[in-house]
Amino acid sequence: MNWFTELFTEHTFIQAVMILSLICATGLALGRIKVFGVSLGVTFVFFAGIIAGHFGITINPEMLALAQNFGLILYIYSLGLQVGPGFFSSFKQGGLKLNLLAFLLIITGSLTAIVTFWLTDISAPDTVGLLAGAVTNTPMLGAGQQALLQIAPDNVEASNSMAMACAVAYPFGLLGMVLSVMLMKKLLAPKIKEKGGTANTDNTYVAEYQISNPAIFGKTIMEVRKNADCQFVISRIWKDEKLIIPTSETVLEKDEHVLVISGKKDVERIQTLFGHKENTDWNKKGIDWNAIDSQLVSRKILVTKPEHNGARLGDLRLRNSYGINITRVNRAGIDLLPSRNLRLQLGDKLTIVGEARSVENVSTILGNEAKQLKNPNLLSLFIGIILGLVLGSIPIIIPGISTPVKLGIAGGPIIVGILMGAFGPRFHIATYTTRSANLMLRQLGLTIYLAGLGLSAGAGFFETVFTLEGLKWVAVSILICILPVFITGFVAAKIFKTEYADNVGMLCGGMANPFALDYAGPASEGEDPAVAYATVYPVSIFLRVISAQIIILLLA
Repeated sequence: MNWFTELFTEHTFIQAVMILSLICATGLALGRIKVFGVSLGVTFVFFAGIIAGHFGITINPEMLALAQNFGLILYIYSLGLQVGPGFFSSFKQGGLKLNLLAFLLIITGSLTAIVTFWLTDISAPDTVGLLAGAVTNTPMLGAGQQALLQIAPDNVEASNSMAMACAVAYPFGLLGMVLSVMLMKKLLAPKIKEKGGTANTDNTYVAEYQISNPAIFGKTIMEVRKNADCQFVISRIWKDEKLIIPTSETVLEKDEHVLVISGKKDVERIQTLFGHKENTDWNKKGIDWNAIDSQLVSRKILVTKPEHNGARLGDLRLRNSYGINITRVNRAGIDLLPSRNLRLQLGDKLTIVGEARSVENVSTILGNEAKQLKNPNLLSLFIGIILGLVLGSIPIIIPGISTPVKLGIAGGPIIVGILMGAFGPRFHIATYTTRSANLMLRQLGLTIYLAGLGLSAGAGFFETVFTLEGLKWVAVSILICILPVFITGFVAAKIFKTEYADNVGMLCGGMANPFALDYAGPASEGEDPAVAYATVYPVSIFLRVISAQIIILLLA
């Protein structure tokens, strides 16, 4: 049986794969266990690695570094790729304010860590490790370690100590954020007007208007749209008691009824433009659009043909050629208003209204074959990773700091991922992956990274926690977690009048803590916290990565 023992003890590539796989499997299994309704999920892999390292299990250091870094790259790039298509549009829906508040959260947390460094005898690497753990941001830890080794390549001991400090602070960061959300819900939620009803992923609003503005009598839809200061789509017109699908040349007449889709923020301007707004609620769930008129149907059609990836919607001339109307474009879970200049992407879901035969013809043109989207676009994946690593390796000179800052393997790939997801189709690069495939890549990368990270920090972990120094780390990590959250949360609520759901979602995203979202949901209906979380998470990851390197360069 020596051969079996050697499988787990000799430093071979087989042993490395088996040990990491065993840690991942054990952590994922134990992560399903709930205590008081809370489970750590994939995060438990981190602690499984710590336990393995505590008991003296080791693998080849170079193989460990390769697995750990590649896992982080895969996770962070896939995340950027997933949020990229809807990332920039989110800024038009209050995303800029939320990201500014997240920036305040990051600044406050960084300053808290720096002050504790000055007031205590905790070293700079350990301070950054405690900060990364307190904000549950493992990419930040990777960036801090990389910056430290860039300054002192032989200081591996300090790098491992940084990982250990992160490991000590991590569980208290998780629990501290959950506690903060529960307290903020009790203190802030009753005092703030809550959003009710539907999810914020639909940023469009449907309303029926009776044309009563003399300024648009006798004008075509194209003429009205050119002179309007907002975007809208006229889905249907009741003309002479007959429901029709309009074209850009359709003339609008007095007292006709139009069904208009616009952005929620433009409803008042749309009403001023057209006139009287009817009381019919066209936004409620469960409307049978096909029952409104027997001649017209409404269908959701997928863009699956590669030749339409990056094509301008207006260039396809679908409305004039087939007499249909495109009322919405759903991309990455966000509803967008269609316009001539909107570039289609593989995976876009178009809501099309028209006669059944015309809609079927458009369906054939666009593809509408979901199985085509299941084919992975691995070429763009690896090209994006290469570009991300190149971007992450570019030295950035910051005045006052002697050593150049690099985005590193955490910052570069997420930026390229976002850009590829948002603008890749303009260059006819197929970047679409199904949600399940993207989630699989993210979870695989994160699991491998956490397993390697825990294994490298495991030796001496428990001996460190149950010491005076370890207890000091615990106290500092709780302070770094809770203080910035409450400061930023109250500033957002009292000064910026941010609603509770968006406030908590922003805080969870800025702290990279999705677990606490479960405690935010019951205070508000819909998915507002999750949307706010996704809006600030990519920028927060990037800023955390940069801040870790800056703190190391300033304090080390």
